[in-house]
Amino acid sequence: MHKRLTGTALQLGASGAAVIRVEQISFRPEFRAACEQNTCGQYARCWMCPPDVGEVDDLITQAKRYEYALIFQSVGQLEDSFDIEGMLEAGKKHNELTLAIDREIAALYGDFLRLGAGGCRVCEVCAKADNLPCRSPRRATASLEAYGVAVSELAEACGLKYMGSQNTVTYFGGFLFGRVEAEDLG
Repeated sequence: MHKRLTGTALQLGASGAAVIRVEQISFRPEFRAACEQNTCGQYARCWMCPPDVGEVDDLITQAKRYEYALIFQSVGQLEDSFDIEGMLEAGKKHNELTLAIDREIAALYGDFLRLGAGGCRVCEVCAKADNLPCRSPRRATASLEAYGVAVSELAEACGLKYMGSQNTVTYFGGFLFGRVEAEDLG
């Protein structure tokens, strides 16, 4: 089943994919600082970003309730290291890839946790801007960083490159699935 998941991710356009046990993921609350420094520009502007997505310790506990994670990456080509439009376009394509993989995961697992790169960006403008509830709660996606995931260590655990070659940008996402029994969490 796991080879099927990685194969599907690759077929849909991922540059790399692996299934690992959630216990192999380095969760560190301090990695949430990337969100708090507003590196993606969405801090306090999106329902799926901090502080609205929830307390990092609660999110880590939620993530650890799953047994496996399909981790995937996409690599976008840039004109140069200052190609902001290229980075945004690659991020958009990564989000589209995430939603395509979501359809496949949903067919196999009713209960899973989807985590993406950077802010949600499912909607062009988050409903939070108008103080309205999320318009797409089924598709809304929190980031790996919001959940305290050390993405560079995650890449290493999966055998994936964290940094691509010159003039590329690499994004990571993941789907956590397979519930751990409550007594196994202790």
